[in-house]
Amino acid sequence: MVTLSELEAQAMQLPQDQRAALAAHLLDSLPAVLHDDDEGVAEALRRDAELDRDPSVGMTLEQFKAAFGR
Repeated sequence: MVTLSELEAQAMQLPQDQRAALAAHLLDSLPAVLHDDDEGVAEALRRDAELDRDPSVGMTLEQFKAAFGR
C-alpha cells in the first residue's frame, strides 16, 4: 500500500496543471467547512460584530498584504 508521503512525492512530480486538477478534485470530494443553512452568513455576522466591539482584532489592508508577503 502506498503511504501518504509517497503519494505526495508522486503527485509533486506531476505538471502544474495536473496537480491543480488533482487538488481541485480532492477538495471537491470533501464536505464544505462552512456547510450550514445560511452558507456562512452567521459566521460573517459574528466576525463583523466582533470587529465592531473591538476594532483592534482586525487588520488593515497593508497588514493583510504584509502577512501574505505581497
